[in-house]
Amino acid sequence: MEDLKKLFKKDKFAAHAGIELLEVSPGYAKARMEIEEKHLNALRAVQGGALFTLADLAFAAASNAYGIAAVGINANISFVKAGTKGTLTAEAKETSINPKIATYTVNITDDEGDLVAIFQGMVYRKKFSLDFSED
Repeated sequence: MEDLKKLFKKDKFAAHAGIELLEVSPGYAKARMEIEEKHLNALRAVQGGALFTLADLAFAAASNAYGIAAVGINANISFVKAGTKGTLTAEAKETSINPKIATYTVNITDDEGDLVAIFQGMVYRKKFSLDFSED
């Protein structure tokens, strides 16, 4: 897990957004983002792109946790409740996997456990292992 956490710290956009990877295992990941002023849109709710980035990092971690490179080929998100304060948590769970394709659902919840967004994504599983060496 520590190798994967180090790898995903290289995701500079997610790091800039303040997203932290909490847990990761093959087919599963959990990440969180404390809502800050920079995440808010003009209506004072978390901007959709910030929610997508949070879900996308959990999705990437869960799909790459097998040690085989996996790249997103499709993703969509549904916003079901405005996030406005506190901390948001994204939990990614694998729904199907085969040698080439895997699918994931990521639920984003707020501090009260209410669902804020539902993200669904698909990855193509490459034919090479991840490189955990330091750059």
